[in-house]
Amino acid sequence: QDKEKLEICKLSDPPSAETVKDMIRYARNVIEEFRRAKHYKYILCLTLTPLVELLEICELSLDKMGAVFEDSNVYMLHMMYQAMGVCLYVQDWEGALCYGQKIIRPYSKHYPSYSLNVASMWLKLGRLYMALKNRTAGVKALKRAIAIMEVAHGKDHPYISEIKKELEDH
Repeated sequence: QDKEKLEICKLSDPPSAETVKDMIRYARNVIEEFRRAKHYKYILCLTLTPLVELLEICELSLDKMGAVFEDSNVYMLHMMYQAMGVCLYVQDWEGALCYGQKIIRPYSKHYPSYSLNVASMWLKLGRLYMALKNRTAGVKALKRAIAIMEVAHGKDHPYISEIKKELEDH
């Protein structure tokens, strides 16, 4: 699946091998920079300003990488996941949902059928839909999460019972 995970934009004039290598180097550097920035900013000061800066790092990086990489590229997915996390932290439910919707299809392709990474993303999407009063989409997403978790954890796992109770309460 390496080809799919490192998908390049389909352009009439495809990027050169050197451009792709440069973008991979850039992506790795910005991911490492983001990790450092996130670590220090969360520890030093959990104010809105540093979090907005972290979201800007993600968005600028996604713009730059998006000129070469498809959204399904693992570097793009990593930055979208980070951006989603920042949106969740600042309670920007619409922003988090937007990133989650972009992430779920490639996650479902890249990870095995019963991956807890995919289940976790469906769970987040389900809760976001519910928070945004889209019950139909929320129920559908939560049921997809449950289906995966029942295989991974077993049908009697307490976590699955919690999610089922969540569904009943909405």
